[in-house]
Amino acid sequence: MTRKDFTDALGRAIAFGVAMADKRANTINSVTPEAAASIERDLAFLLASEDTEEKAILYAEAAAIRDQNCGRRMVLRGLVEFSSYCGNSCLYCGLNRNNPKAERYRLTRDEVLECAELIYRAKIQTIVLQSGEDNYPADWLADIIREIKVRYDMAITLSAGERKREDFALWKDAGADRYLMRVESSDATLYAALHKDRELDTRLRSLRDLRSLGYQTGSGIMVGPPGQTLEHIARDIVFFSEYDFDMIGIGPFIPHPDTPFRGEKAGTVALTLNTVALTRIVTRNAWLPATTALGSLDRDYRVDALRAGANVVMPNFSPASVKKKYEIYPGKKCVGENTGACAFCMDRLAEQAGLDLDYSRADSLKSGAEHS
Repeated sequence: MTRKDFTDALGRAIAFGVAMADKRANTINSVTPEAAASIERDLAFLLASEDTEEKAILYAEAAAIRDQNCGRRMVLRGLVEFSSYCGNSCLYCGLNRNNPKAERYRLTRDEVLECAELIYRAKIQTIVLQSGEDNYPADWLADIIREIKVRYDMAITLSAGERKREDFALWKDAGADRYLMRVESSDATLYAALHKDRELDTRLRSLRDLRSLGYQTGSGIMVGPPGQTLEHIARDIVFFSEYDFDMIGIGPFIPHPDTPFRGEKAGTVALTLNTVALTRIVTRNAWLPATTALGSLDRDYRVDALRAGANVVMPNFSPASVKKKYEIYPGKKCVGENTGACAFCMDRLAEQAGLDLDYSRADSLKSGAEHS
């Protein structure tokens, strides 16, 4: 039997999402400290639910809000992981610079364009170019962006970490449309515990730069890394709402054997799905991927995420020769398949989730966002 406290807290979370949407319509994004503390208590309580009936209600509500605000669809983005070099020493990531076992590669210009060609032939209208925080020349990537625009006129999403504002501006002028930069935690202390020699303020400054330059901007978190509490996740969800991100990626923490967190417990599927659902309820019309990490566990949980309010899947179009080398976490799905092969599974995934398959650009649904 569903607890009344659960029903009441869920009602308040839904009302908070509606109220924040109304505020944004009037260009007001902030939350008072009192309101933030209240909704964070409700979100932490809802996140903790392990009751099957309560979770079914939560996921159904999230899916209904998605369908109302985004359409009943599963959008495809073609992913290309073009460099595994990284100058950071994040304690959870297999690509961190201190991992001598990491296999490093950097695709050539022509290799990236070949991947873009495959995405175009698959009729997917967004390419996601992702790398570690590699110190390649900004002009090199700008040239690739321009060529993709000329050849294929597809939307271009970048996920290349922190750079100078001038680099972000160069890539935007070259034709980039969107930028993904996960914070992993909006709490400064927890962020510092996950990222050696890194500060949250620097990350947030980059996100503000991207937004001010006209990028459709995304962020996100891991669920379950060492030190994270339900209260941290609740604050992250409110943070997503206040920043009004166009895209939000949420996946479970999976410990990598060649990192300082190798012996830590993985994030749970249940808490990850609860986080996806509540992020949908609070942010309403953001694009939420069913992340590859959720598909890389004991079974493919991406369909569960889609049933809980997610609406994006990113089939991997990286060359088969490098897929295994981009190992942020172990056991990554589909790394043994040929380039773009996982795109053939998308019809089945959408059907299982009860969604229509959408190959379109699917630009930001946020008011005032650029749809260049």
